Amino acid sequence: MSAKIASFIKEKRKQLKLTQPELAERAGVGLRFVRELEQGKQSVRLDKVNQVLALFGSELGVIQKSES
Repeated sequence: MSAKIASFIKEKRKQLKLTQPELAERAGVGLRFVRELEQGKQSVRLDKVNQVLALFGSELGVIQKSES
């Protein structure tokens, strides 16, 4: 997972004054997943990432690369 995504989630969580366990509960994911996500672990499930991002009105998706 990108360091930018990890930072985004951590910053949003802190803005909402949520602990990692609170975020995990609200998003319906495990605490371990939230910790790994915020640490930028490379192999996380995209559907679960989007569950967390949905709390912040965001989601990950495909972005078409522009041709150079």
